Amino acid sequence: MLLEGPPGLAKTLACRALAAALDGSFKRIQFTPDLLPSDVVGTRVFDQRSGDFTTVVGPVFANVVLADEINRAPAKVQSALLEAMQERQVTIGPHTHALPDPFIVTATMNPLDGDGTYALPLAQMDRFLVKVVVDYPSRSEELAILERFGGEAPAFERHVAGMADVLRWRTQAHGIFVDRRVAAYIVALVGATREPQPYVERGAGPRATLALAAMSRASALVDGRTFVTPDDVRANAAAALRHRITFNYRLLAERIDAEVIVAELIAAVPVP
Repeated sequence: MLLEGPPGLAKTLACRALAAALDGSFKRIQFTPDLLPSDVVGTRVFDQRSGDFTTVVGPVFANVVLADEINRAPAKVQSALLEAMQERQVTIGPHTHALPDPFIVTATMNPLDGDGTYALPLAQMDRFLVKVVVDYPSRSEELAILERFGGEAPAFERHVAGMADVLRWRTQAHGIFVDRRVAAYIVALVGATREPQPYVERGAGPRATLALAAMSRASALVDGRTFVTPDDVRANAAAALRHRITFNYRLLAERIDAEVIVAELIAAVPVP
């Protein structure tokens, strides 16, 4: 899950609250320009007493990993997460180590400050299931924030659900029925991003199709249904597609909001 928004909107707080609610291990990695890949995945250290190399695992070995300000580190460090996010494993030296199950990567990113930041490679963006755009709160919401956090910060709700609950929910979500017409609608939505567009350079790949189907199943499970509706698909389409679409220079030159283009692409596909 990638959270993108201006500073001060509780992106990191939201990730920490999620980790606290789950009864699992949590590690936070502060991404900086001098971070090394070994600081993320781990390294091999020579033990002078035994004469052998010992593997020291990094903070990525946790159920919930928070990559804070992920665009503050160069591509060499960001690529250290590619294998972990896709294969759920990490290769350190000659050995491959499985990551805990379940394994979740949450990341935050500030799109406004360009100094000292690095663009995330498309391969890594595609590995995020969703990208959530966090915008400024309304006046009533900000008043509630002031009343709740104006004094001493409240404690996190801890151990709301265990890892066994997460695995059970995941199995239940996989069993949600997707009608063939709804599946065709998912494919059509992703395919619409690949059609020739004046502002789109490259559309979303098949991973977006799988992600949108998985999110639609999860939405149906949360609503207590055993089947996916087109409304489930439409509600999750923007979060699954916005970070998988590559826009060209015209978008910046004409100062057009990318969210408007994504919304137009979704609206152009007929709902079954």
